[in-house]
Amino acid sequence: MKKDQIPGWILMIAVGAVSMVLSNQVTAGGRHPLEATALAVIIGILARNLGLVPKIFHAGIKTFEKFLIWGVILIGATLNFKDFQTQGPKMLSIILMTMLVSYFAIYALGRLFKLPWSLSTLLSVGTTICGGSAIAITAPLIKAKEEETSYAIGTITLWGLVAILLYPKLAQLLGVSDIRFGVFAGTAIHATPQVVGAGFIFSDLAGKTATAIKLVRNCFMAPLAFLLAAWYAKTSIDSAKRDKQSLNLAKAFPWFLFGYFFMAGLNTAGYFTKVGLDGLTWLGRFLITISMAGIGLNTVFGAFKKVGWKPLIVGLLGALVVAGVSIAMIALLL
Repeated sequence: MKKDQIPGWILMIAVGAVSMVLSNQVTAGGRHPLEATALAVIIGILARNLGLVPKIFHAGIKTFEKFLIWGVILIGATLNFKDFQTQGPKMLSIILMTMLVSYFAIYALGRLFKLPWSLSTLLSVGTTICGGSAIAITAPLIKAKEEETSYAIGTITLWGLVAILLYPKLAQLLGVSDIRFGVFAGTAIHATPQVVGAGFIFSDLAGKTATAIKLVRNCFMAPLAFLLAAWYAKTSIDSAKRDKQSLNLAKAFPWFLFGYFFMAGLNTAGYFTKVGLDGLTWLGRFLITISMAGIGLNTVFGAFKKVGWKPLIVGLLGALVVAGVSIAMIALLL
């Protein structure tokens, strides 16, 4: 951690702690609990857009995913592989079909709205695989323009933020089960932080399920990046670009998932006591809540004005397509 990141880390931890305290008080008061993860996002958004976050905090809050990674690894201790033995193949089918159908549908929407093919590709990758990370990995592989990368990340961020706050509450009103919502969140919401946040806003079981599903989905980023790079190299007219292009598979692969599945393996083998498991769960949830505070604190609504209406509409339609395909597959297979 660099010195200039310390103030931002302190701010995120403070917002996360306040969110957990407030959430516990609401629950104790007998009212419908407002999840700490949702509170952290809301408090962060309000603070940033009301001008309450000075520049000294910006470097630190941009590194919020570091908290998420360790939170996800610890939450892995709550996963038992035996719980997925019967449903595993069906869940994998849901993941694959949702990604495959949604990718081409979103790309087609982008072209229909006359977006550049590179921006359409970034929106497809970001929506169907893993949000801003997928866009950042893919952009240099297809030589996307800097503004196209910014537009795609802005679009994915906006609709992912809406999903965090809207999907869990809507699903609760419709009486969706924990497992079904977890699978839905894991396949239909864009980025890993958004998936984890939405899952735990709904329930603990939904959060655990959503996280597991999303990490499996993330594994497809590396092969997709390889295919896109190979396709671009084959179709590019500029031979110099073909010669210089390289694919960093190490960067494309989400290495922290090994930690998550390692912890799950230890839990499945019975290495954790109940007290130890409760402690790991609490700490993992707290770290995830801190990362949700980071998402809120990094959300600047004024930045979305630069995106323009076409990418935003394609992003919205794309999010609805992914949600629709996910719901259809879940209804068919689960």
